[in-house]
Amino acid sequence: MSVVPFAVPLWAELLAAGLGGAQGALLAAEHRHQRIDLLGVLVIGLLVALGGSLLRDVVLNQPPVVIWANWYLLVAAAGALVGMVVQPLLSRVGWPLILLDAIVMGMFGAIGASKALSLGVGPVGAVVVGVIGAIGGGILRDVALNLPFSFLQVSTLYAVAAGAGVTVLVVLNAFAVPVLVAGIVCIVVTTAVRVAAVVFDWTFPEQIPFRRRQA
Repeated sequence: MSVVPFAVPLWAELLAAGLGGAQGALLAAEHRHQRIDLLGVLVIGLLVALGGSLLRDVVLNQPPVVIWANWYLLVAAAGALVGMVVQPLLSRVGWPLILLDAIVMGMFGAIGASKALSLGVGPVGAVVVGVIGAIGGGILRDVALNLPFSFLQVSTLYAVAAGAGVTVLVVLNAFAVPVLVAGIVCIVVTTAVRVAAVVFDWTFPEQIPFRRRQA
């Protein structure tokens, strides 16, 4: 069975950047208690849109696409502006933000793992790179908003959803499934696991201190 190498198309990167910018701006706009101004909302949107791609390319020792692609920053900024505009319309319902977050995570995970495979990275390494790409923007977002890291907290399987989708992509790629199909399946799996975890409140058990029995 042969592995199908490919190059990640720019349109896929730009689509993920635009949706990531919108998702980041939507989340930042909900934190009005931190008195974030319009520029701050735009910056948070850019961090979500650019963070995963930047960390992924650093790990892969590649020129950061966010710098070298002329349209990347513009599309990410446009997505953030759209997020700011529509946020008042979506402020009363929480599911669009959860769904968009899951989709964006799946897209960046698929792009990260696919780029790693195209560069000859092994399956395990590709999964790691995919997860980094998926959650990288969220990490920078949490840092900027002074929030606990989502993937480290007892939450709704944030990193697990990304890992599940990326693993499926790598397995499908090993069976010579067309990369576009594998990428779509990755996004669907990531989104399904993330949304299901939120709906059914799936979490890992919280760590507890080990206590020795008293003699």
